[in-house]
Amino acid sequence: MSAPETPTAMATTPDDASAAAAVKGAIHDLAYAFEGTFTGEDVEQAVRTAWSELAAVSRVQTYLPVLATRLARERLTAAAQAEGRIVKTVPELLFVCVHNAGRSQMAAALAAHLAPGGVHVRSAGSRPTGELNPVVVEALAERGISLAEAFPKPLSDDVVRAADVIITMGCGDACPIYPGKRYLDWDVADPADQPLAVVRDIRDDLQQRVSGLLRELNL
Repeated sequence: MSAPETPTAMATTPDDASAAAAVKGAIHDLAYAFEGTFTGEDVEQAVRTAWSELAAVSRVQTYLPVLATRLARERLTAAAQAEGRIVKTVPELLFVCVHNAGRSQMAAALAAHLAPGGVHVRSAGSRPTGELNPVVVEALAERGISLAEAFPKPLSDDVVRAADVIITMGCGDACPIYPGKRYLDWDVADPADQPLAVVRDIRDDLQQRVSGLLRELNL
């Protein structure tokens, strides 16, 4: 079985004892979850790489064990889907922007909100930042959409290979090109450093684009 690919060539080991214990626990849990799909070594690589990447960008180190586990699980799932080890039951959408703190997060949240259960959505950034744009969080909350569990994460080859449609916003050259995938590049304004009124307009623009895409997919 091939290991999930990641954008970082080498993962690091956490220094302190509590972090090391958290990594060990994550490896144990995910090795059980993916038993028969990936080897323990594959799982360990995914966890340690996720930890290393998020440690470099995350400003909230307290939640790093949880976030690294989530990211590793997502990448392992994507790799299994791409290799046909897990059957996809709904279309897979991947939204990508530069920082994964604004546009791609809004688009992914809107897609999941508009077609619950009808589509699986992922988002990532070509150069992820440490935290979500708080104005983006506020603008979505006005529509009853929560980003409580979302966090910026690096783009990886696995999630691209698993996606059916890849939508980029401001970073179209960041995604590898694979045959059989549908690629879209949306010209959407960047909400970074913008007031709430402007971010609302960006949110509404994204909602129209996402709604149109979902209709094309008969969702």
